[in-house]
Amino acid sequence: MIYLSKHTLHDGGLILKFLNRAIDRFCQKHRRFGIPRLMLYIVSISAVIYIISMMDTTGRVLPMLGFSPDAIIYHGQVWRLITWVFIPANSGLIFTVIAFYFYYFIGNTLEQEWGTPKFTIYYLFGVALNIIFGFVMRYGFGVIDAILSPIYLNLSMFFAFAALFPDNVVRLFFIIPIKIKWLALANAAFFAYSIIMEIITGSVLLALLPLVAILNFIIICGGDVLSSLRPFMARNSPRTIKFRTAARKSKRDINDALYRHKCAVCGKTDTDDPNLEFRYCSRCDGYHCFCIEHINNHVHFQ
Repeated sequence: MIYLSKHTLHDGGLILKFLNRAIDRFCQKHRRFGIPRLMLYIVSISAVIYIISMMDTTGRVLPMLGFSPDAIIYHGQVWRLITWVFIPANSGLIFTVIAFYFYYFIGNTLEQEWGTPKFTIYYLFGVALNIIFGFVMRYGFGVIDAILSPIYLNLSMFFAFAALFPDNVVRLFFIIPIKIKWLALANAAFFAYSIIMEIITGSVLLALLPLVAILNFIIICGGDVLSSLRPFMARNSPRTIKFRTAARKSKRDINDALYRHKCAVCGKTDTDDPNLEFRYCSRCDGYHCFCIEHINNHVHFQ
């Protein structure tokens, strides 16, 4: 069983890494692809819809924006393909404001880390998967109210953020300091709770919705996550582990001795790609070098 698990993990990691590399190559070739500051637009429009819904005494606004396969197919209400993304959760004002803040903060940080093309692919791919799921539920299984919600999609960003910055500290409710990795665990517990409750109430198919929402995270970050788990699955001897560590350190030392420029965001050097251009940011404290992809998409060093 352990042998099969090791090889299954290895094969799955290779597939995910292949997909991730394909996405990275696309982003490098199409650097103008995507929507800059995407989360700012999503949060702003969601805030406007939230205010309108609070003022709407008829209760007709949100139902006209929700996802409905029948309304899209038979009544031509194609705007429903995208407007469901902006419908905020049915919660109080304070929790809604906090949720908007975290969505913007995490989404904007991911865009600065990955670049606009990759983050746009991440989010829009999640939207597309949810839309496909909604149509499959309606016309494949007859679920009339194939209602989609952006809650799981937006919360999936926490997993990506935690995979990149597990030890970063944020202030919960702007007061309590907590590491992102613990928020990600709480997020995973919420996903599990939602799945269990849907199954208990008999909505087995709708229990798949949280899983669909994190498929984009699995594809974008799954290869790195599986790579980090592989040492725990494999029964390597301490000597082998020390050898691999020494080999990696030796390789890093050789690379460090050869390159002249290294991007402070992605770590690419002029030895990795001799044709890659590098720039120094005048707004960062000290001398920090960035590749052409991240010179305008990075968090400034202060």
